[in-house]
Amino acid sequence: MKKLQKQKPLERLLSYIMITIGSTLVAIALGNLLVPNSILDGGINGISIMLGFLTKIPISVFIVVINIPFLLIGFKKFGKEFLVRCLYAMVLMAVLLVYFERLPAITDDLLLSTVFGGLMLGIGVGLVIRYGGCLDGTEIIAMLISKKTSFSVGQLVLACNVFIYAWAGFLFSWDRALYSLLTYFITFKVIDMVSEGLEQAKEAIIVTTQGKEIADEIYKTLGRTVTLIEGKGLITGQTVVLYSVITRIEVPQLKKIIASGDRKAFVTISDVSEIIGRHIKSLPDQKN
Repeated sequence: MKKLQKQKPLERLLSYIMITIGSTLVAIALGNLLVPNSILDGGINGISIMLGFLTKIPISVFIVVINIPFLLIGFKKFGKEFLVRCLYAMVLMAVLLVYFERLPAITDDLLLSTVFGGLMLGIGVGLVIRYGGCLDGTEIIAMLISKKTSFSVGQLVLACNVFIYAWAGFLFSWDRALYSLLTYFITFKVIDMVSEGLEQAKEAIIVTTQGKEIADEIYKTLGRTVTLIEGKGLITGQTVVLYSVITRIEVPQLKKIIASGDRKAFVTISDVSEIIGRHIKSLPDQKN
């Protein structure tokens, strides 16, 4: 297949504008609502907040440094454009966080900080993910582990965060740990609304004349199995119908694969409410 086509300049610009907005919202939520009230975010951000509390080193330093190895892993799996967007989102968020931390907290009410901090985090992270970036290395690892195990991305991230919040209970207080856990549930639900969820399954039906090539590229790039069905269109004649189940975060990559392989392909992508079996996982030894 041909090399994947890049986004049009206007689409690329819009993506970076939305990533900028998302990173700004996350920085405000952390710097002016959560951190001043000793409420943690999950993942690398949560670890960075605890390390900043213990060492008095700026949180933004830990956010960038700890995420570097995860970004390199993401680069190998998802490519250069993913790396660039993640770097941009993380560095921008870290720089803005330094600024917002110097401003007075919006409120010292724990419940308000938890609710509105969680809302802003969810919207911000959701926008970054929706437009091809990532703000937390644990999400990258969770996506990769999810493909090789029976655990979903959400389950893996939750397990990681429960461990982090347990440590927060020892460092701060148990009520702060519980508020942090509540923040996480609010954040995750809002992310689900903004970006349709990290692990939201999608079914893709592709009608094309380049079935074998597109199926091979989907398997090679996304690690997803593809079912090939011989079909015949009323007007187009003999075609191939491809069926595959992917995650929401892989939809942009799938669109690029299809556009590169067959611009005339007819594609439908819809939500999947339930999955039985391992069709969503990478199966290295077979294709459906």
